[in-house]
Amino acid sequence: MKIFIDSADIDEIKDAYSSGVIDGVTTNPSLIKKAAEKQNAGKDLGDYIKRILDVAKSTPVSLEVTEYRYKDMVKQGKALFKKFNPSAKNVFIKIPVNPSFPDDETRDDEGIKAIKDLSKAGIPVNCTLIFTPEQALLAAKAGARFVSPFAGRVDDYIRKQNSIKFEKSDYYPACGMCRKKGMLHDNGIVSGVDLIAKTVEIFQEYGMKAEVLAASLRNVRQVRECALAGADIATLPFDVIKQLLVHHKSREGMEKFTKDVIPEYVKLTK
Repeated sequence: MKIFIDSADIDEIKDAYSSGVIDGVTTNPSLIKKAAEKQNAGKDLGDYIKRILDVAKSTPVSLEVTEYRYKDMVKQGKALFKKFNPSAKNVFIKIPVNPSFPDDETRDDEGIKAIKDLSKAGIPVNCTLIFTPEQALLAAKAGARFVSPFAGRVDDYIRKQNSIKFEKSDYYPACGMCRKKGMLHDNGIVSGVDLIAKTVEIFQEYGMKAEVLAASLRNVRQVRECALAGADIATLPFDVIKQLLVHHKSREGMEKFTKDVIPEYVKLTK
């Protein structure tokens, strides 16, 4: 499974890439604005974005559109790609699977149309805001290279619908939770990991070329379970990436090893 960093903080991205195990970056306009302001680069977002692209050279960087109508998404997506892809040849355009709002359901298919047009133009697309396997399937059929199911947000939604108190970093069982009325679910999806697993199963069944990018992951165990579910990619906040390496027994072992250092052995390396 490939690991992307979900961040626009150039220091975090540089640190993560220095490990040699990061395979890409996902961003959004809000993350970019906040990170650029932190670096005192808020007035020139374009140069700041190019710095991110250069650090991530040879690996995908997703830049998200802010428009939400079909023709406008296509126009903005093409403009972003034209402006930034020459920097390091690694830009993907993020398009929402469904750009409708709760009070206006007239644009349900406009995200899919935009994906189709951009893909035909040779622009790689990361389809975002996916919450069902069927949304992922249609995005893949439209030509998206990555489909991004939001696993953590599905867990949040199920808990909120059932008045379960939680912190965002809290683990939610991949197999779901039961209450007196039975298994908690969202139209048959019992957890965010289950959403990933069902999407992977459908893609494998029909030989879909798009990669499943597990998004909105909040903790290490969720990352492991998405890997076991067959996700092609997981995009993670910097702090979760660091936690992947942590176990108290590893630190305990290091403490014991350093106490047992043999001076004669050390001299062999000098």
